[in-house]
Amino acid sequence: MILAVESSCDESALAAFDPARGIVRETVSSQAAAHEKYGGVVPDLASRMHLSALPLLLEEFWDELPAVTRVAVTRGPGLLPCLSLGIACARALSLSLGRPLTGVNHLRAHVHSSFMALHAADPAGFAAAREALLPHLALVVSGGNSLLVELGRDLAMRVVARTVDDAAGEAFDKGAKLLGLPYPGGALIERLAADGDASRHRFPRGIPERADLRMSFSGLKTALRYQLEKLSDAELRREMPHLCAGYQRAIVDQLTAKTDSALEAGRHRSLGISGGVANNASVRSAVGKIARERGVPLLAAAPSHCGDNAAMIAFAAWADAGLPTDASVTPEAQLAVDRT
Repeated sequence: MILAVESSCDESALAAFDPARGIVRETVSSQAAAHEKYGGVVPDLASRMHLSALPLLLEEFWDELPAVTRVAVTRGPGLLPCLSLGIACARALSLSLGRPLTGVNHLRAHVHSSFMALHAADPAGFAAAREALLPHLALVVSGGNSLLVELGRDLAMRVVARTVDDAAGEAFDKGAKLLGLPYPGGALIERLAADGDASRHRFPRGIPERADLRMSFSGLKTALRYQLEKLSDAELRREMPHLCAGYQRAIVDQLTAKTDSALEAGRHRSLGISGGVANNASVRSAVGKIARERGVPLLAAAPSHCGDNAAMIAFAAWADAGLPTDASVTPEAQLAVDRT
């Protein structure tokens, strides 16, 4: 059994994974309410809350500790003070239990999270079922990252495309802040957009050339700010659903256009979507449409495993290839998705 710790940002999480049974137990403690008044995550506050939350969460796992054969932990990317707290907790568990420690790259775990349902359906047949779906194209969209990653037949990962500036989730949250919506605002934009007309307000698509797989979302926020400067308070209230719909459509269109272009070569046998933005119904539906049109199965991470969670860390510690296992795990500030 693998016991995993996740603390890369503002969620403290633990999970236990048994390769023969799947996720045995998992729990997440969110800090969203504490950071709301600041309009974003405050790293020092987040790390202090991890220090308080992780020991309490661990109490829920006492019964599983005797069966633990390995401890896994998120080593990055993320907020360094938060990563340090999680790594310290995991190292203490590793030493006290006498079990090896594995550091897992957070983004690699997001890629593997799309396969968790496949494992849950048939743990014994998972390896063969996964092999039939490789090479796999993964769209990872979250608050801090937006990228397309290829998972090859040898389980090596290669970054196909990434954003050159902001991530899609950041565009949602910062756009919501411009609109006067509380943090985290991505879900509120989605909710308001459901009653809006996306054609009323046209926003730019960053790097629109189809052959260029790079993504860009910084100009989208600037366009929204300029649009808002033209509106009175009364007009803003009236146009809010339409602004949200148009803004969301611009994000969805860019993600789907780049994903579809990457699939065009026909080398991928499956498409995955994961990360916090994968919980957006419009994003998930649009990516599903692309998968159907390209004739490949869609592997979508479960909603509970799209955001930061320890279950995907535990699963990746087992499912990933070539992860180092040692006691010298340190925080990683850089993207390690390319590394095999």
